Amino acid sequence: MKASISVVVPVYNEEGNVAALHQEIKEVCEREQFDYEIIFIDDGSTDQTREIMKTLKPLKAIYMRRNFGQTAAMDAGIKAAVKDYIVTMDGDRQNDPADIPNMIKYLEENKLDVVSGWRKNRKDKKAKKFTSRGANLLRKIIIKDKIHDSGCSLKIYKRECFQDVNLYGEMHRFIPALLENKGFKVGEIVVNHRERTSGKTKYN
Repeated sequence: MKASISVVVPVYNEEGNVAALHQEIKEVCEREQFDYEIIFIDDGSTDQTREIMKTLKPLKAIYMRRNFGQTAAMDAGIKAAVKDYIVTMDGDRQNDPADIPNMIKYLEENKLDVVSGWRKNRKDKKAKKFTSRGANLLRKIIIKDKIHDSGCSLKIYKRECFQDVNLYGEMHRFIPALLENKGFKVGEIVVNHRERTSGKTKYN
């Protein structure tokens, strides 16, 4: 039986990326014959992101009234998802949709509830890498989880993970630890990380 997935993508001023990312996700899902939906959440963009989203099909589009931040946008998308698995990813095309089938396979073969992507070979600038490593170290000290790269947005969850869970602040970085504390089984797999080809980083 083919997987049933909701692909949830918060986007903010990504006019140069949304159409190409949508096409990549669509191609992967159709090649794998997934039962799928694509959910883009426009987090108050001020460029042409919203207008471009209106041309994309199939797409479940959510438009935030203003810029509420990545976690709030992700929460809105997760709450709108109806498929068995929820895949979250960034809107800048640095996460690779081609990793989704392997993540689903890893989750099912290892009887996990969550699989977090690990950008082992990151393509970010040195300053961003340094900041991310510092945040990961601090998180490990405080939370003591086993995830190498909690800041990686590319993750897959069973939809039941989010029953009675509301995300706010910067909570999207801590979802695996939060769910592990609730008794869900969490794993990690190395994923491809690509250089940004259009636009600049908005979510830090």
